[in-house]
Amino acid sequence: MSETTNFALPLVQPAQAQKHVTVNESFARLDALAQLVLQSRSTATPPPTQSEGLVYAVPGGAVNDWGGQAGKVAVFANGGWVFVTPRAGWRAWIADEGVEAVHDGNAWRGSLLALGDYGAGSFFRVLSLEHEVEAGPVSESGVPIPANVMVFAVTARVVEEITGTATGWELGNPGASDRFGSGLGIEEGSFARGLLGAPMAYYAPAPLVLSALGGEFTGGRVRLAVHFYEPGLPGM
Repeated sequence: MSETTNFALPLVQPAQAQKHVTVNESFARLDALAQLVLQSRSTATPPPTQSEGLVYAVPGGAVNDWGGQAGKVAVFANGGWVFVTPRAGWRAWIADEGVEAVHDGNAWRGSLLALGDYGAGSFFRVLSLEHEVEAGPVSESGVPIPANVMVFAVTARVVEEITGTATGWELGNPGASDRFGSGLGIEEGSFARGLLGAPMAYYAPAPLVLSALGGEFTGGRVRLAVHFYEPGLPGM
């Protein structure tokens, strides 16, 4: 046996010379994998500038130094890339997505709460966007609440003061302008915590709508976040 089972750490062999090289490589891999942070699971080209300890999940179609390593974890250690095959149950933080993911034996599954037979998963996700407030009585988000999800809350934060003649605003959907909050402040730092009394199912995409109170909008910027549950289908 030349490697450990789970992390593929190289083992010192009997009568091996320069044992410190093998030991140091094992420490480098362990340092990267024990509290696993994947910089990305979608980047197919190795970054031009590498730092010791950076870790990526290699996607299909990867090229250059990652060519032929799809599905593996790439660790930059001791000046080069080493590759480890992840096992079902490994957990990692996906840095460029801001989600925790679990490996199901085939792929990394983000925001996973539970995984059933045949790959059916339960996911809790947060969809975030930054919205430039449009001039007029209403301003509609370009990124909608997804279809076939159950929404628990929508939260918001004013990051650039909302201008115009409006004295406040509401946050909701078409036909329910105050579903996620009413009488909200226009000043920078104002927020909405639109927690629903009962989770609400959305079977079709639905935009978020900001409605002016007491006047109209001329500008401003608001960060919005939809907090929702999504049921995953079993695989074929």
